[in-house]
Amino acid sequence: MGKLVVTEFVTLDGVAQAPGEPDEDREGGFRHGGWQVPLLDEASGSAMFAQATSMDALLLGRKTYEIFAAYWPKAPEEMPFTGLLNRVPKYVASRTLAEPLEWAGSTLVAGDLAEGVAALKDRHDELHVIGSLDLVQTLLRHGLVDRLNLWLYPVVLGSGKRVFAEGAVPAALRLTESVAHPNGTLQLTYEASGAPTYGDLAI
Repeated sequence: MGKLVVTEFVTLDGVAQAPGEPDEDREGGFRHGGWQVPLLDEASGSAMFAQATSMDALLLGRKTYEIFAAYWPKAPEEMPFTGLLNRVPKYVASRTLAEPLEWAGSTLVAGDLAEGVAALKDRHDELHVIGSLDLVQTLLRHGLVDRLNLWLYPVVLGSGKRVFAEGAVPAALRLTESVAHPNGTLQLTYEASGAPTYGDLAI
């Protein structure tokens, strides 16, 4: 079975909503869209692309898919991500979209999501998820996430959708890589490590 890898861009207070542009996702009255952009630099951008090159398929929720489908098919060819994202098979978890989908190489995940994603992991070596916060909550609840690439930015927003929302299933993670970039961004890679263990400081 292959691995499911989730990549999220996260503030210090855990917010991952609308990192890329002001109108990306205003749900809940969110007014901080585009918060990641001033903190991007060439070094971290190259590291992000290096992480992504191991994907052989991409899984997205509906909102993230629509954002990507509106941009990447027409994105400049000199951008490293353009060729990669347009080339790999893309799968969409949505109950509202219908095929055929506008982005070439895209397929809806039909039927039970957990079963469908498990089947995709059997078919691919590395199935990547980017953003797609609602989908990620479901994947975490079903124990389908094998690796988390968290990009932690030195900014606090105070509101917005979080990667580990209220009701997240308790889980232990093992840190396998950490890199501090010059702009203060931390590149953190975690792998699933079962359930949390507990102790008692009073003993």
